[in-house]
Amino acid sequence: MFYYGTDFLTVGKAMQILEGKLPTMLTETVKDIVRQSQQYVENIVAEKEKVYGINTGFGVLCDTLISEEQTKTLQYNLLRSHSVGVGKPIAPDLAKLMLICKVHSLAKGFSGINLATLERILWHIAQDVIPIVPEKGSVGASGDLAPLAHLFLPLLGLGEVYLDGERVPAAHALAKYGMSPIELGAKEGLALINGTQFILAHAVKGVARLYHCLELADIIGAISLEALMGSAKPFEARLHQIRPFKGNQLVAQRIYAMVKDSEVLKSHIDCERVQDPYSLRCMPQVHGASRNAWLHLKELTEIELNAVTDNPIIFGDHDTISGGNFHGQPLALPLDYATLAAAEIGNIADRRCYLMIEGRFGLPRLLLKETGLNSGFMIPQYTTAALVSENKSLCFPASADSIPTSLGQEDHVSMGSISGRKLNQVIDNLEYILAIELLYASQALEFRRPLRSSTWVEQIIHIVREKVTFATEDRIFAEDINALHGLMLSSDFATIVKEYSALNTNFEEFVI
Repeated sequence: MFYYGTDFLTVGKAMQILEGKLPTMLTETVKDIVRQSQQYVENIVAEKEKVYGINTGFGVLCDTLISEEQTKTLQYNLLRSHSVGVGKPIAPDLAKLMLICKVHSLAKGFSGINLATLERILWHIAQDVIPIVPEKGSVGASGDLAPLAHLFLPLLGLGEVYLDGERVPAAHALAKYGMSPIELGAKEGLALINGTQFILAHAVKGVARLYHCLELADIIGAISLEALMGSAKPFEARLHQIRPFKGNQLVAQRIYAMVKDSEVLKSHIDCERVQDPYSLRCMPQVHGASRNAWLHLKELTEIELNAVTDNPIIFGDHDTISGGNFHGQPLALPLDYATLAAAEIGNIADRRCYLMIEGRFGLPRLLLKETGLNSGFMIPQYTTAALVSENKSLCFPASADSIPTSLGQEDHVSMGSISGRKLNQVIDNLEYILAIELLYASQALEFRRPLRSSTWVEQIIHIVREKVTFATEDRIFAEDINALHGLMLSSDFATIVKEYSALNTNFEEFVI
């Protein structure tokens, strides 16, 4: 059970809640805290104390006083006027993550939200009635205003939602369940749309997805090492003890553990090759650097998951602060860093693919014995090259830009929403690059038979061969790529990844 507002929310727990694997609830203590915070807001309105967003306009209109009678209309207009998102809807799981993140933040009791409003959001999560949120329109400061406004339009019976897999008007969904729109009180609209939950949802999903890719990169890299008859010496622990970056040490220890009992490895210990290309022997340094970047993002994401990011903050009766906790910069920078880290994993994987089709180290050129009539595995590497190049173009940091908004009142913004979206775009491409490397490595390793690799590697090859057979002539390789892409994201591979993660227990911080 996860208790909103009091328990520490991690990326792993957020994903479990998303997938319905971890039940949640609001305790009576949290409910009392939420009620008390709302009472503080009502006191401000009743006593006509001028407080931003409670009885004033928003942004540049912060000096405009709003009467008590108009405070509810103010909140209604706020959600409507700020619903200006454009582009395709974000995936339903991202929108649901936004709801989960927002509930946890509001349940802290610093936002002045009405308990009934919070419970309605929980209803949307429980019933899987997920709002439609356009992907573009947030500048990542003043909160993710536009996407959050769309996220909460259904509370008012406005906007659209996903219902049973279909896109329908929110009013239709509410009517189906016999529900009525709610009426927002003072401060509630601002509490809902001020916050970093759009950025945060992308960060949570990015952390989870990149974690899986980093594990896959090591596993597939180990198969490529075996296929290319690479040395295990660059993975020995003593080498990395004298340059002790945690990510490097983790990668080295795990890859070494994967291949150390291999017949293939033992067959060439005394060969004449002096050293391997960088894409093989520098896997600990390159994969490890990306793991260090991932860890930085994970740590900051989990701080944000347990933070209060709306504005103004209600600390007590007539005790409010209008600050900048909604500013997305703390996540924008590490998201851009992680985007580069993800792209680099694809970059080095493409180089290993290229090595395997060159016809070096005892492998046939293009990984087929008979070429000419057959092009063999020439063209899948074109795809990795295209995806790597596209990823490079996505590495320009969105957080390097800022365009003033709200007539200069909001004169520095983070653009972190773009950072979050770009990270997940790069991961989309990375997953396919790794699928192609797995295709190549599995094909190349067959040319080392009858020698067997380690139990670890052979287990993976067995699973691969259930989906994709060894190729002796040209075929539609896109089908193989898609089959392996699906396999890598399947429960079978998730089990392997979990077992691989347990190879070394000295780096618990690198697990979600």
